[in-house]
This record gives sequence, structure tokens and C-alpha cells, in this order.
Amino acid sequence: MRLHLRRTLPALSLLLVLSGCTVPGQDTSTAPARPALANGGHDASLSARGEYLVRIAGCNDCHTPAYGERAGNVPKAEWLTGSPLGFLGPWGTTYPANLRLKAVEMDEAAWLRYTGNLHTRPLMPDYAVRDMTEEDRRAIYRLLRTLGPAGQPAPAYRPPGQPPLAPYLQLVLPSPAQD
Repeated sequence: MRLHLRRTLPALSLLLVLSGCTVPGQDTSTAPARPALANGGHDASLSARGEYLVRIAGCNDCHTPAYGERAGNVPKAEWLTGSPLGFLGPWGTTYPANLRLKAVEMDEAAWLRYTGNLHTRPLMPDYAVRDMTEEDRRAIYRLLRTLGPAGQPAPAYRPPGQPPLAPYLQLVLPSPAQD
């Protein structure tokens, strides 16, 4: 599949922005209840909050195979195991990581440092994770630990000029002459 970025960039940008945004003062009375942190939160409430955050922040959209194709009807046991679907662009080819295996590699303090300073390649909106509160990032970690390790590591990053592994989406940027 080949996407022409000139036509798809506005929609793609909007999708990425909307995946993790909220509007100040927005009426959220019709939104699902947001699990509260009770006294720093015990594991069950933190894990529930993590589930909520993963759903609304769009983490499953890339990190859970076929999540969009299945309209979000994916059992939690299959969540966040990474994806073989690559994103090819001028940066090379990136693949959404298996977050469940990533969380097993580190303790909570390391996770909080890692996610608080997250800098990744496109298409990951790392700024959205960095902008989360420490409690929100902790809640996602607790969810990942509750789900436990599953799946295989995602394919490794492939630098520009190295052929991507299929399947992948190619983002074609317009050259200055095409503007």
C-alpha cells in the first residue's frame, strides 16, 4: 500500500493529535468513567486506570495487531503485543513495539524514567506519553504487568535504504518541486 502524504498528511496528523488529546472544559459526562487513583492507587485501580488510558490514548491502534480492523473487539489477552506492520518513511521503517515484553525488562522506576523521557521515531507520538502524568504512566505500567509477557518482539527498526519487512505502509513525502 502506498500513501501519498500530500493527501493523507492532514488526516494522519489529525488522527495522531486526536488520539491523545482532551479539550479543557469539555463535558465528559458521556465518556466512560475514568478510574480514580485511591491513595496512590492499589494495583487493581491502577491497572483499571491503565486500561482506560490505553483505550483512550490510542495505544492499541498500533501496538495491538488488527485492533482497528476488529473495531476494537480484541480480548485484553491480545493487547499491546507489538505489530509486524511497519511504517516506512524517510526515517527508515519502524514497527510498533511489544509493550508487554518492554515492561518485563524494567522495574516501575525504570519505566517511569523511560516513558518520561521517551524519544522514538515516527509514527509514535512520544510527546503524548512524555506529557502524561507520572501516575498515568505508572497506571499503564501496572496494566502491562497485570497482562504479563506475551507475543514476540516486533521486528527491529530498519534504517533508510534497507528494504522493509512486509507488511508495511509507505509514507511518501512530496518533494519541494511538487509543491
